[in-house]
Amino acid sequence: MSQGEPGIELDTSLGYMLKAASSALHSALEAVLSPLGMTITHYSCLELLSQRPGLSNSELARGTFVTRQSMNVLLKALEQQGLVTRAARAPVGRALPTELTADGRRQLETASAAVRRVEQAMLADLDTGEQDQMRRLLTTCIASLTGRD
Repeated sequence: MSQGEPGIELDTSLGYMLKAASSALHSALEAVLSPLGMTITHYSCLELLSQRPGLSNSELARGTFVTRQSMNVLLKALEQQGLVTRAARAPVGRALPTELTADGRRQLETASAAVRRVEQAMLADLDTGEQDQMRRLLTTCIASLTGRD
């Protein structure tokens, strides 16, 4: 920053506030998932597979904001734990579809309840209209930065 240019006022910077909120949410989620033997990425992967069975490694990586390599390591661990199954061969192309097992669904049910409590606590002081407005505003911010609608 050169002299004469004003700095960012952290107390009112929306970017800084979003980062602080993200950090607080991350800490709260780690606190409830860690005792379950899960990471946030582990939970997110199971949640995505619950809602969209058959996703590939690449799709799961994008959905959980990690690299394909990191997701591949996680999927191998989840498969060894009996929480997911992956096809031995790709039905089309090279992508191996992944699905939750019964054990994976049970673990996800427990984790989802814990995550839901964290989100409810985060939003407790906002009414339904304010929560809806926040979703719309965040969606707009994301679209503005990614170029996606």
